[in-house]
Amino acid sequence: MSKNPKCAVVIVAGGSGARMGADVPKQYLEIEEKTILRHTIDAFAGYDVQVVIGKEDRDLYDKSVVGLNLSEPVIGGATRQESVFNGLQALAKERLDYVLIHDAARPFVCKALIERVVEKLQAGAQAVVPVIAINDTVKQHRGGVITQTVDRNSIAAVQTPQGFVFQTIYDLHQRAQGMEFTDDAGICEDFGIQVHLVDGDIKNQKITTEDDLKSNCEKEKAMDIRVGSGFDVHAFEEGDAVTLCGVAVPHSHKLQGHSDADVALHAIVDALLGAAALGDIGKHFPPSDPQWKGKNSQKFVEHAHTLVREKGGRVNHIDVTIICEKPKLAAFIEPMRVNVAAMLGMPLDKVSVKATTTEKLGFTGREEGIAGQATATVIF
Repeated sequence: MSKNPKCAVVIVAGGSGARMGADVPKQYLEIEEKTILRHTIDAFAGYDVQVVIGKEDRDLYDKSVVGLNLSEPVIGGATRQESVFNGLQALAKERLDYVLIHDAARPFVCKALIERVVEKLQAGAQAVVPVIAINDTVKQHRGGVITQTVDRNSIAAVQTPQGFVFQTIYDLHQRAQGMEFTDDAGICEDFGIQVHLVDGDIKNQKITTEDDLKSNCEKEKAMDIRVGSGFDVHAFEEGDAVTLCGVAVPHSHKLQGHSDADVALHAIVDALLGAAALGDIGKHFPPSDPQWKGKNSQKFVEHAHTLVREKGGRVNHIDVTIICEKPKLAAFIEPMRVNVAAMLGMPLDKVSVKATTTEKLGFTGREEGIAGQATATVIF
Protein backbone atom coordinates (compact mmCIF):
# COMPACT_ATOMS: atom_id res chain seq x y z
CA MET A 1 0.00 0.00 0.00
CA SER A 2 1.33 3.45 -0.90
CA LYS A 3 2.06 6.03 1.80
CA ASN A 4 -0.58 8.31 0.24
CA PRO A 5 -3.37 5.95 -0.84
CA LYS A 6 -5.27 6.83 -3.99
CA CYS A 7 -9.05 6.63 -3.82
CA ALA A 8 -11.58 7.36 -6.58
CA VAL A 9 -15.36 7.25 -6.76
CA VAL A 10 -17.69 5.47 -9.18
CA ILE A 11 -21.07 7.22 -9.27
CA VAL A 12 -23.73 4.99 -10.79
CA ALA A 13 -26.13 7.20 -12.75
CA GLY A 14 -27.30 4.90 -15.53
CA GLY A 15 -30.75 3.98 -14.24
CA SER A 16 -34.06 5.07 -15.75
CA GLY A 17 -35.72 5.90 -12.41
CA ALA A 18 -39.04 4.48 -13.64
CA ARG A 19 -40.65 4.53 -10.19
CA MET A 20 -40.30 8.32 -10.10
CA GLY A 21 -42.67 8.63 -13.08
CA ALA A 22 -40.83 11.71 -14.42
CA ASP A 23 -40.03 12.70 -18.00
CA VAL A 24 -36.29 12.29 -17.38
CA PRO A 25 -34.30 9.84 -15.22
CA LYS A 26 -34.56 10.89 -11.57
CA GLN A 27 -30.85 11.74 -11.29
CA TYR A 28 -31.49 14.65 -13.67
CA LEU A 29 -34.38 16.13 -11.71
CA GLU A 30 -33.53 19.32 -9.87
CA ILE A 31 -33.33 20.26 -6.20
CA GLU A 32 -32.65 23.95 -5.65
CA GLU A 33 -31.76 24.48 -9.34
CA LYS A 34 -29.13 21.73 -9.42
CA THR A 35 -29.69 18.19 -10.61
CA ILE A 36 -29.62 15.34 -8.13
CA LEU A 37 -26.54 14.04 -9.96
CA ARG A 38 -24.74 17.37 -9.60
CA HIS A 39 -25.45 17.46 -5.85
CA THR A 40 -24.02 13.94 -5.62
CA ILE A 41 -20.85 14.78 -7.57
CA ASP A 42 -20.32 17.92 -5.49
CA ALA A 43 -20.48 15.85 -2.31
CA PHE A 44 -17.28 14.07 -3.41
CA ALA A 45 -15.24 17.22 -3.96
CA GLY A 46 -11.54 16.39 -3.71
CA TYR A 47 -11.92 12.87 -5.13
CA ASP A 48 -11.47 11.69 -8.71
CA VAL A 49 -14.99 10.91 -9.89
CA GLN A 50 -16.00 8.46 -12.63
CA VAL A 51 -19.66 8.74 -13.58
CA VAL A 52 -21.56 5.92 -15.29
CA ILE A 53 -24.52 7.16 -17.34
CA GLY A 54 -27.31 5.78 -19.53
CA LYS A 55 -26.56 5.64 -23.23
CA GLU A 56 -29.39 8.08 -24.04
CA ASP A 57 -28.50 10.60 -21.32
CA ARG A 58 -25.34 12.34 -22.56
CA ASP A 59 -27.02 15.72 -23.15
CA LEU A 60 -28.62 15.65 -19.69
CA TYR A 61 -25.28 14.70 -18.17
CA ASP A 62 -23.36 17.47 -19.94
CA LYS A 63 -25.81 20.09 -18.69
CA SER A 64 -25.49 18.75 -15.13
CA VAL A 65 -21.70 18.99 -14.93
CA VAL A 66 -21.05 22.39 -16.52
CA GLY A 67 -17.97 23.93 -14.92
CA LEU A 68 -16.57 20.66 -13.57
CA ASN A 69 -13.38 18.97 -14.76
CA LEU A 70 -14.35 15.30 -14.81
CA SER A 71 -13.22 12.20 -16.64
CA GLU A 72 -15.24 11.21 -19.70
CA PRO A 73 -18.38 9.37 -18.50
CA VAL A 74 -18.79 5.70 -19.36
CA ILE A 75 -21.99 4.05 -20.54
CA GLY A 76 -23.78 1.71 -18.17
CA GLY A 77 -24.92 -1.83 -18.85
CA ALA A 78 -28.23 -3.65 -18.64
CA THR A 79 -27.88 -4.13 -14.86
CA ARG A 80 -26.42 -2.10 -12.02
CA GLN A 81 -23.68 -4.70 -11.68
CA GLU A 82 -22.66 -4.29 -15.33
CA SER A 83 -22.68 -0.52 -14.93
CA VAL A 84 -20.39 -0.64 -11.90
CA PHE A 85 -18.02 -2.98 -13.71
CA ASN A 86 -17.85 -0.56 -16.64
CA GLY A 87 -16.92 2.21 -14.21
CA LEU A 88 -14.26 0.04 -12.56
CA GLN A 89 -12.78 -0.83 -15.94
CA ALA A 90 -12.45 2.87 -16.75
CA LEU A 91 -10.43 3.32 -13.54
CA ALA A 92 -8.31 0.17 -13.84
CA LYS A 93 -5.34 2.00 -15.34
CA GLU A 94 -5.20 4.55 -12.49
CA ARG A 95 -3.38 2.25 -10.00
CA LEU A 96 -5.89 2.98 -7.26
CA ASP A 97 -5.69 1.68 -3.72
CA TYR A 98 -9.38 2.14 -2.94
CA VAL A 99 -12.63 2.84 -4.72
CA LEU A 100 -15.96 4.11 -3.42
CA ILE A 101 -19.13 3.06 -5.26
CA HIS A 102 -22.10 5.38 -4.78
CA ASP A 103 -25.64 5.70 -6.09
CA ALA A 104 -26.31 8.95 -7.94
CA ALA A 105 -29.73 9.07 -6.24
CA ARG A 106 -28.15 9.68 -2.81
CA PRO A 107 -27.27 13.38 -3.21
CA PHE A 108 -27.03 14.32 0.46
CA VAL A 109 -24.17 12.08 1.53
CA CYS A 110 -21.97 14.04 3.95
CA LYS A 111 -18.21 14.37 4.15
CA ALA A 112 -18.08 12.71 7.59
CA LEU A 113 -19.73 9.54 6.27
CA ILE A 114 -17.36 9.38 3.30
CA GLU A 115 -14.41 9.76 5.65
CA ARG A 116 -15.67 6.95 7.91
CA VAL A 117 -15.69 4.55 4.97
CA VAL A 118 -12.22 5.58 3.77
CA GLU A 119 -10.73 5.43 7.26
CA LYS A 120 -12.04 1.88 7.73
CA LEU A 121 -10.35 0.88 4.46
CA GLN A 122 -7.11 2.49 5.58
CA ALA A 123 -7.36 0.49 8.82
CA GLY A 124 -7.17 -2.73 6.80
CA ALA A 125 -10.71 -3.66 5.73
CA GLN A 126 -11.15 -4.92 2.17
CA ALA A 127 -14.85 -4.01 1.99
CA VAL A 128 -16.86 -1.43 3.97
CA VAL A 129 -20.54 -0.44 3.95
CA PRO A 130 -22.40 2.25 5.91
CA VAL A 131 -25.53 1.03 7.68
CA ILE A 132 -28.51 2.45 9.56
CA ALA A 133 -30.08 0.63 12.49
CA ILE A 134 -33.67 -0.62 12.07
CA ASN A 135 -35.87 0.93 14.75
CA ASP A 136 -39.20 -0.63 13.74
CA THR A 137 -40.21 -4.19 14.56
CA VAL A 138 -39.54 -6.36 11.50
CA LYS A 139 -41.67 -9.36 10.47
CA GLN A 140 -41.25 -12.07 7.89
CA HIS A 141 -44.45 -12.94 6.05
CA ARG A 142 -45.83 -15.26 3.41
CA GLY A 143 -49.21 -15.25 1.71
CA GLY A 144 -50.42 -12.28 3.72
CA VAL A 145 -49.62 -13.92 7.07
CA ILE A 146 -46.71 -13.18 9.45
CA THR A 147 -44.45 -16.20 9.81
CA GLN A 148 -41.72 -14.87 12.10
CA THR A 149 -40.52 -11.82 14.06
CA VAL A 150 -36.97 -10.90 13.09
CA ASP A 151 -34.42 -9.77 15.68
CA ARG A 152 -33.90 -6.19 14.55
CA ASN A 153 -30.58 -6.01 16.41
CA SER A 154 -29.11 -8.41 13.88
CA ILE A 155 -30.16 -6.49 10.76
CA ALA A 156 -29.48 -3.06 9.30
CA ALA A 157 -30.34 -0.96 6.27
CA VAL A 158 -27.36 -0.58 3.88
CA GLN A 159 -26.36 2.67 2.22
CA THR A 160 -23.68 3.88 -0.19
CA PRO A 161 -20.89 4.81 -0.68
CA GLN A 162 -19.59 1.30 -0.26
CA GLY A 163 -15.80 1.20 -0.14
CA PHE A 164 -13.38 -1.45 -1.35
CA VAL A 165 -9.76 -2.23 -1.95
CA PHE A 166 -9.79 -1.53 -5.68
CA GLN A 167 -8.11 -4.71 -6.90
CA THR A 168 -10.33 -6.87 -4.70
CA ILE A 169 -13.64 -5.54 -6.00
CA TYR A 170 -12.37 -5.31 -9.59
CA ASP A 171 -11.30 -8.97 -9.55
CA LEU A 172 -14.59 -10.05 -7.95
CA HIS A 173 -16.65 -8.18 -10.53
CA GLN A 174 -14.73 -9.98 -13.27
CA ARG A 175 -15.46 -13.33 -11.63
CA ALA A 176 -19.13 -12.40 -11.09
CA GLN A 177 -19.95 -11.76 -14.74
CA GLY A 178 -23.33 -13.32 -15.54
CA MET A 179 -24.37 -13.39 -11.87
CA GLU A 180 -26.70 -10.81 -10.31
CA PHE A 181 -26.31 -8.96 -7.01
CA THR A 182 -28.26 -6.04 -5.54
CA ASP A 183 -25.15 -4.27 -4.30
CA ASP A 184 -21.37 -4.58 -4.45
CA ALA A 185 -21.02 -5.79 -0.87
CA GLY A 186 -23.14 -8.78 -1.91
CA ILE A 187 -20.45 -9.84 -4.37
CA CYS A 188 -17.90 -9.81 -1.55
CA GLU A 189 -20.20 -11.84 0.68
CA ASP A 190 -20.74 -14.45 -2.04
CA PHE A 191 -16.99 -14.87 -2.58
CA GLY A 192 -16.13 -15.01 1.12
CA ILE A 193 -14.71 -11.49 1.60
CA GLN A 194 -15.55 -10.06 5.02
CA VAL A 195 -17.57 -6.84 4.81
CA HIS A 196 -17.06 -4.31 7.63
CA LEU A 197 -19.67 -1.84 8.84
CA VAL A 198 -19.55 1.86 9.68
CA ASP A 199 -22.33 4.13 10.87
CA GLY A 200 -24.47 5.51 8.06
CA ASP A 201 -26.43 8.75 8.09
CA ILE A 202 -30.21 9.04 8.20
CA LYS A 203 -30.01 12.06 5.85
CA ASN A 204 -28.24 9.91 3.23
CA GLN A 205 -31.59 8.76 1.86
CA LYS A 206 -31.95 7.29 -1.62
CA ILE A 207 -34.40 9.24 -3.75
CA THR A 208 -36.68 6.69 -5.42
CA THR A 209 -40.19 8.16 -5.54
CA GLU A 210 -41.75 11.59 -5.94
CA ASP A 211 -42.45 11.66 -2.18
CA ASP A 212 -38.73 11.12 -1.50
CA LEU A 213 -37.92 14.09 -3.72
CA LYS A 214 -40.45 16.34 -2.01
CA SER A 215 -39.22 15.26 1.42
CA ASN A 216 -35.61 16.06 0.58
CA CYS A 217 -36.57 19.42 -0.93
CA GLU A 218 -38.12 20.30 2.43
CA LYS A 219 -34.92 19.22 4.20
CA GLU A 220 -32.90 21.37 1.82
CA LYS A 221 -34.96 24.42 2.74
CA ALA A 222 -34.24 23.80 6.43
CA MET A 223 -30.47 23.59 6.01
CA ASP A 224 -27.93 25.90 7.62
CA ILE A 225 -27.61 29.08 5.53
CA ARG A 226 -24.50 31.23 6.02
CA VAL A 227 -23.32 34.49 4.48
CA GLY A 228 -19.61 35.30 4.14
CA SER A 229 -18.17 38.69 3.26
CA GLY A 230 -14.92 39.63 1.56
CA PHE A 231 -13.04 42.86 0.90
CA ASP A 232 -9.83 43.55 -0.97
CA VAL A 233 -7.82 46.52 -2.27
CA HIS A 234 -5.04 46.82 -4.84
CA ALA A 235 -3.14 49.90 -5.90
CA PHE A 236 -2.44 50.91 -9.49
CA GLU A 237 0.95 50.63 -11.15
CA GLU A 238 2.16 51.15 -14.70
CA GLY A 239 0.38 48.91 -17.20
CA ASP A 240 -2.27 48.76 -19.89
CA ALA A 241 -5.16 46.74 -18.37
CA VAL A 242 -6.73 45.62 -15.09
CA THR A 243 -8.05 42.11 -14.53
CA LEU A 244 -11.43 41.95 -12.79
CA CYS A 245 -13.42 38.71 -12.39
CA GLY A 246 -11.01 37.22 -14.91
CA VAL A 247 -11.81 39.84 -17.58
CA ALA A 248 -9.03 42.07 -18.94
CA VAL A 249 -10.28 45.67 -18.94
CA PRO A 250 -8.14 48.15 -20.93
CA HIS A 251 -6.80 50.99 -18.77
CA SER A 252 -3.85 53.29 -18.38
CA HIS A 253 -2.64 51.23 -15.39
CA LYS A 254 -2.74 47.70 -14.03
CA LEU A 255 -3.24 46.53 -10.46
CA GLN A 256 -0.24 45.80 -8.28
CA GLY A 257 -0.10 42.46 -6.48
CA HIS A 258 1.74 39.18 -5.96
CA SER A 259 -0.72 37.24 -8.14
CA ASP A 260 -2.69 38.80 -11.01
CA ALA A 261 -4.19 41.23 -8.44
CA ASP A 262 -7.79 40.48 -9.44
CA VAL A 263 -9.34 42.43 -6.60
CA ALA A 264 -12.89 41.20 -7.35
CA LEU A 265 -11.99 37.51 -7.33
CA HIS A 266 -9.92 37.99 -4.18
CA ALA A 267 -12.99 39.43 -2.46
CA ILE A 268 -15.02 36.40 -3.62
CA VAL A 269 -12.38 34.04 -2.21
CA ASP A 270 -12.55 35.74 1.19
CA ALA A 271 -16.36 35.62 1.12
CA LEU A 272 -16.36 31.88 0.37
CA LEU A 273 -13.79 31.14 3.06
CA GLY A 274 -15.67 33.34 5.52
CA ALA A 275 -18.96 31.51 4.98
CA ALA A 276 -17.21 28.23 5.79
CA ALA A 277 -15.19 29.72 8.70
CA LEU A 278 -11.92 28.72 7.00
CA GLY A 279 -9.83 31.85 7.48
CA ASP A 280 -8.89 34.28 4.73
CA ILE A 281 -7.09 34.37 1.41
CA GLY A 282 -3.75 35.23 3.03
CA LYS A 283 -3.86 32.04 5.08
CA HIS A 284 -4.32 29.82 2.02
CA PHE A 285 -2.34 31.84 -0.56
CA PRO A 286 0.26 33.89 1.35
CA PRO A 287 1.93 36.62 -0.76
CA SER A 288 5.27 35.49 0.69
CA ASP A 289 4.94 32.15 -1.16
CA PRO A 290 6.62 32.35 -4.60
CA GLN A 291 4.38 29.64 -6.08
CA TRP A 292 1.50 32.14 -6.25
CA LYS A 293 3.46 34.89 -8.03
CA GLY A 294 1.57 36.01 -11.12
CA LYS A 295 -1.02 33.25 -10.76
CA ASN A 296 -4.48 33.50 -12.27
CA SER A 297 -6.87 34.20 -9.38
CA GLN A 298 -9.39 31.76 -10.84
CA LYS A 299 -7.24 29.06 -9.20
CA PHE A 300 -7.86 30.71 -5.82
CA VAL A 301 -11.63 30.77 -6.39
CA GLU A 302 -11.70 27.12 -7.45
CA HIS A 303 -9.65 26.08 -4.42
CA ALA A 304 -11.89 28.02 -2.02
CA HIS A 305 -14.94 26.48 -3.70
CA THR A 306 -13.49 23.00 -3.24
CA LEU A 307 -12.90 23.69 0.47
CA VAL A 308 -16.49 24.85 0.89
CA ARG A 309 -17.82 21.74 -0.88
CA GLU A 310 -15.60 19.45 1.19
CA LYS A 311 -17.17 20.97 4.29
CA GLY A 312 -20.63 20.14 2.96
CA GLY A 313 -21.49 23.60 1.62
CA ARG A 314 -23.21 24.62 -1.61
CA VAL A 315 -22.76 28.15 -2.94
CA ASN A 316 -26.22 29.57 -3.58
CA HIS A 317 -25.45 33.20 -4.51
CA ILE A 318 -22.53 35.55 -5.15
CA ASP A 319 -22.71 39.35 -5.07
CA VAL A 320 -19.67 41.45 -6.01
CA THR A 321 -19.22 45.22 -5.97
CA ILE A 322 -16.20 46.79 -7.69
CA ILE A 323 -15.34 50.30 -6.46
CA CYS A 324 -13.35 52.66 -8.70
CA GLU A 325 -13.55 55.94 -10.63
CA LYS A 326 -11.84 54.49 -13.69
CA PRO A 327 -11.89 52.42 -15.78
CA LYS A 328 -15.58 52.46 -16.61
CA LEU A 329 -16.90 48.92 -16.27
CA ALA A 330 -20.46 48.87 -17.61
CA ALA A 331 -19.49 47.12 -20.86
CA PHE A 332 -17.62 44.38 -18.98
CA ILE A 333 -20.15 43.42 -16.29
CA GLU A 334 -21.84 40.58 -18.20
CA PRO A 335 -18.56 38.82 -19.17
CA MET A 336 -17.54 39.08 -15.50
CA ARG A 337 -20.79 37.43 -14.38
CA VAL A 338 -20.34 34.66 -16.93
CA ASN A 339 -16.78 34.02 -15.72
CA VAL A 340 -17.72 33.82 -12.05
CA ALA A 341 -20.71 31.56 -12.78
CA ALA A 342 -18.47 29.20 -14.77
CA MET A 343 -15.81 29.10 -12.03
CA LEU A 344 -18.39 28.08 -9.43
CA GLY A 345 -20.65 25.96 -11.66
CA MET A 346 -23.62 28.21 -10.83
CA PRO A 347 -26.59 29.50 -12.82
CA LEU A 348 -25.90 32.97 -14.19
CA ASP A 349 -28.92 34.41 -12.40
CA LYS A 350 -27.27 33.62 -9.06
CA VAL A 351 -24.20 35.77 -9.75
CA SER A 352 -24.33 39.55 -9.35
CA VAL A 353 -21.51 41.92 -10.34
CA LYS A 354 -21.89 45.66 -9.85
CA ALA A 355 -19.63 48.69 -10.20
CA THR A 356 -19.77 51.98 -8.35
CA THR A 357 -17.66 55.03 -7.51
CA THR A 358 -16.99 56.91 -4.27
CA GLU A 359 -17.85 60.28 -5.83
CA LYS A 360 -14.12 61.11 -6.03
CA LEU A 361 -13.65 60.58 -2.26
CA GLY A 362 -10.84 58.49 -0.76
CA PHE A 363 -8.10 56.54 -2.51
CA THR A 364 -10.44 55.15 -5.16
CA GLY A 365 -11.77 58.67 -5.79
CA ARG A 366 -8.20 59.86 -6.29
CA GLU A 367 -7.75 57.00 -8.79
CA GLU A 368 -4.99 55.37 -6.76
CA GLY A 369 -6.45 51.88 -6.96
CA ILE A 370 -9.54 49.65 -6.96
CA ALA A 371 -11.49 48.04 -4.11
CA GLY A 372 -13.70 44.99 -4.29
CA GLN A 373 -16.23 43.62 -1.84
CA ALA A 374 -18.26 40.43 -2.09
CA THR A 375 -20.80 38.36 -0.24
CA ALA A 376 -21.30 34.63 -0.67
CA THR A 377 -24.46 32.83 0.46
CA VAL A 378 -23.69 29.19 1.22
CA ILE A 379 -26.10 26.42 2.24
CA PHE A 380 -24.74 23.69 4.52
